[in-house]
Amino acid sequence: MSLPIYASTGQRVWYYGFRVLCGLIFFFLIAPIVTIIPLSFNAENFFTFTPGMLRLDPDAYGLEHYRDFFTNPSWQQALRNSVLIAPVATIIAVSLGTLAAIGLSQSHVPFRGVIMAILISPMIVPLIISAAGMYFFYSRIGLQGTYLGVVLSHAALGIPFVIITVTATLVGFDKSLTRAAANLGANPVTTFFRVQMPLILPGVISGGLFAFITSFDEVVIVLFVGSAGQKTLPWQMFIGLREQISPTILAVATILVVISIILLTTVELLRRRSERLRGMTPG
Repeated sequence: MSLPIYASTGQRVWYYGFRVLCGLIFFFLIAPIVTIIPLSFNAENFFTFTPGMLRLDPDAYGLEHYRDFFTNPSWQQALRNSVLIAPVATIIAVSLGTLAAIGLSQSHVPFRGVIMAILISPMIVPLIISAAGMYFFYSRIGLQGTYLGVVLSHAALGIPFVIITVTATLVGFDKSLTRAAANLGANPVTTFFRVQMPLILPGVISGGLFAFITSFDEVVIVLFVGSAGQKTLPWQMFIGLREQISPTILAVATILVVISIILLTTVELLRRRSERLRGMTPG
């Protein structure tokens, strides 16, 4: 909204000052990402801009770090582990989180607030505490250091995101549709898949994307629960900073940034579609 011509001096100061403040906050958030992306094309094994890069010399830029990522067995094994863990953890998180959100949306469920607080606690509790608790729990039942243990721990982190997004979608859901389906003879399963699911699907997919990003980018939990056989991409990046000082992590970070931007753009498009389906915005 543009500033009206009759605005007072105070309103003008607030109008432009607010935009400058938002610009500074945006720069503060985006500056590390903007710095990493050009550094990933550094032809040398440095974490800083070389004089040639500052002069925009084409010979100072290269794809050596990306080439190392796609040819190095350690990086490729970590990528395979992440690809094997994150989708399965996402499927579990979406299934359980969607069912929990639908159940908590029913008004007759007692202690809904308490149950909701418990279910989203992995999002609130410091991650190091959750990781330590999962380590001691999974070591007692024999899942520590196993593929299943890492998948279940990542699913536990993703469930709160699914519950929150699906619950937000259910706020505008017309429950008379499910009652009408029941009156026409549809059983609960048919009603869910034919009536309810198509309308809440954008929220389910959005929650699934957040759960996938959480699992794919997570490193603390896998350090506690996983073993060398479940070394994921973020774990390999952590090793690249702590032990090997490998500039390849700059290329990996850039790839992850691009993937995150694509997924978050998809989430925003799904959010707008969900609002149109619920009649909150014009088509």
